[in-house]
Amino acid sequence: MPAMTGAQAVVRSLEAEGVDTVFTLPGVQVMPVFDALHSSATIRLVSCRHEQATTYAADGYARVTGKPGVALVVPGPGAMNAASGLGTAYATSSPVLLLSGQILSSALGKGEGQLHEIDDQLDMFRPVTKWNARITAVKDIPAAIHRAFEQMTSGRPRPVELEIPPDTLADTGEADIIEMEKYPKPSGDPDLIERAAKLLYSADRPAVWAGGGTLRARAGAELAAVAEHLQAPVVTTQQAKGVLPADHPLYVGVNYTTIGLGARVLSGSDVVLVAGSRFLVAGYEMPDGQAIIHIDADGAEIGKNYPAEIGIVADAKAGLSALAEALRQEGPPRPDGQRAAAMRKTHLDYLREVAGEQIEWVEAVRAGLPDDAVVVSGMTTIGYWSHLALPVEPAGDYISPSYFGTLGYAFPTALGAKIGALGRPVVALCGDGGFMYSSQEFMTARQYGINVIAVVFDNGAFGASRWDQTHRYGNREIGTELLNPDWRKLADAFGIVSIGADSPRGLTDALRRAVDMDAPVLIHVDFPLIAPPFQIPPR
Repeated sequence: MPAMTGAQAVVRSLEAEGVDTVFTLPGVQVMPVFDALHSSATIRLVSCRHEQATTYAADGYARVTGKPGVALVVPGPGAMNAASGLGTAYATSSPVLLLSGQILSSALGKGEGQLHEIDDQLDMFRPVTKWNARITAVKDIPAAIHRAFEQMTSGRPRPVELEIPPDTLADTGEADIIEMEKYPKPSGDPDLIERAAKLLYSADRPAVWAGGGTLRARAGAELAAVAEHLQAPVVTTQQAKGVLPADHPLYVGVNYTTIGLGARVLSGSDVVLVAGSRFLVAGYEMPDGQAIIHIDADGAEIGKNYPAEIGIVADAKAGLSALAEALRQEGPPRPDGQRAAAMRKTHLDYLREVAGEQIEWVEAVRAGLPDDAVVVSGMTTIGYWSHLALPVEPAGDYISPSYFGTLGYAFPTALGAKIGALGRPVVALCGDGGFMYSSQEFMTARQYGINVIAVVFDNGAFGASRWDQTHRYGNREIGTELLNPDWRKLADAFGIVSIGADSPRGLTDALRRAVDMDAPVLIHVDFPLIAPPFQIPPR
């Protein structure tokens, strides 16, 4: 075994796993890793201005590239700040590795009040990680990092956390670096696949529900093959947005909140194929006689919310590929039907009827961006409506925080997405409240040449909560109004370009200008207080 420091073992192990970027903030317990990274020829270090940004950026990088994102922080407050990004990654099944420092090994568990000490820090991360561990010997570092990448890239991808005391990082020992591995993807029990094909092929009104697992597995072609053979309408969750082209004839749309179309499509179907989703649908009650076929890489999700007639533990791409082949064995594709097209038209007409102004703003975003743009949809009114109404082209990406609903995540997530997007435009749709969580990260963007675009929709309020007070609490406003900065002066202070807009057409023009600049840009939009989708009464 070659001799090296623990920090060198960390860096060489990351290099062996193909890591090219680490998002971080420095601090005394992790400085040995910084020193080891100084001599790395392949890993780029991006120092953020808040620990939250490290894990958000790692998540954005992972979602665009499909590779694990990596963050490095000090223990205690650094780790706690980074935990919100891990929570988002956990909710969205995103592979993110958090490397956290620790206090000295000799002080662990003694409660001495060491700098950044938290008793049982590992326990703090267990609810938001697939796996985590502490390493206290140099020789164990390569195996632990290799195990972390195995956890992130096999089965259901989710975040992991490793923590290493500073004395272990500084210590010298023998360690064997382990090379990257590719792990097989489960394709499902062949007998269950055959049963599922027979049940689907015999259905009168089949439907397909696609979750984020289909997008993470890059299973769009396989999903389309199954749907086209059955002529079944496809509904996706917000996490699967973009897995099928927006103009695919069988794509009905995204289900989101109680005005989503999922419950109506599902209730009118006799067999439902669920792929890569935890499958929880607002307003849906499973009708008598309906059968559900559930494919998921995580067996714990199958049948958890609705009973599954057939449950298949499989990676979405492998499972859907096997199912498509089994359907071809059952018989020829069904004749073209109009069921999906009618459903989509009805849904879009409804959205325009109840939210015409909101849809106009969403369409302005789409019109201002090229087809390969990455859109990071924040927890803000236009972000919510984008789940429902923003078309995503095959070359583009759409990123949202799923059920974790992380206010303030959009802009720092966009930083990592931009690094992973290899020259494609990346736009963060931010509310004025959420953007101010991390506006300082524009200095990170400038320092490292991360040419991301932040669109800040300024209505002077935490908009959804203010709308709630207006319509459910007799207009008794308290704590939801915002005093915002002069956005142009803020941009000037950061040394970046700012562009103002006060109409949908103005927003389209601003986005086009920003994309052409290929520089960090702040677009500030004077925006009305309008209803988010979850405060529109369901029909």
